[in-house]
Amino acid sequence: MGRMSRTNGKNTWALFLLILAGIVLGGFIGYLAKDFSYLSWLNYGQKFGLSEPFVLNLGILVITFGINIKITMASIIGVIISIIVYRTI
Repeated sequence: MGRMSRTNGKNTWALFLLILAGIVLGGFIGYLAKDFSYLSWLNYGQKFGLSEPFVLNLGILVITFGINIKITMASIIGVIISIIVYRTI
């Protein structure tokens, strides 16, 4: 049973990394395709997150928090392809 849980953990990490790669590559392809009129739909999406970073000043230490996420059609397609690749591996 210990061996099975270790294999499942490895598969979960592989799925996570493949999905992350699909998001990054899809976003990059969407960014490149925005200049072409027939492929501009790949860059269509929604951006959300903190528009202004949150700054925590502790006197001797300043910490800045911020996150922006943009989900595009190309990144969604990248996630779908990465899940298909994961299932075939």
